[in-house]
Amino acid sequence: MKKIFTLLCITTFMLTSCSNDDDTDFDTIGQSFEVDNVDFRPDIDGFIAVNIPFPAGVEVFDADVVLVYRLEEVFEGNDVWEPLPTPLIIEAGGELTYRFNFTINDVDILMDTPDFNLVPPRYTDNQVFRIVIVPSRFAQDSKIDFSDINAVQSALKLDF
Repeated sequence: MKKIFTLLCITTFMLTSCSNDDDTDFDTIGQSFEVDNVDFRPDIDGFIAVNIPFPAGVEVFDADVVLVYRLEEVFEGNDVWEPLPTPLIIEAGGELTYRFNFTINDVDILMDTPDFNLVPPRYTDNQVFRIVIVPSRFAQDSKIDFSDINAVQSALKLDF
């Protein structure tokens, strides 16, 4: 009886110690990239948008979620990222909203403003955006604050 009990204990220990519960989820692989020198100009119909195709090697699936952040400023050497959509009231009484939409091939970043002439160049020229592709399973199951780019990148183990 002691031999059976010992064998049962050893088998149980081996089965539980071989568990791979290291909280690593290999099917949750996020991707991100930056786009700089983005300039906004109204087209002939007054529509203000920039189309950004996903780079080669970046694969987006139908169920994935895309997040876009705008570099608002650099403070003490650290990038300050602001999630889109972002409504802003600007000097000279102007207002604008950065927003976006996406497909599995690209992202459109749009600028909505009632009067483009009231928007200073610091909001229209040389903008920098970070685009993060979040796998659908992660987006559904996660309790991450998607408005915080650092939390998103940390949860997806993205380095920048």
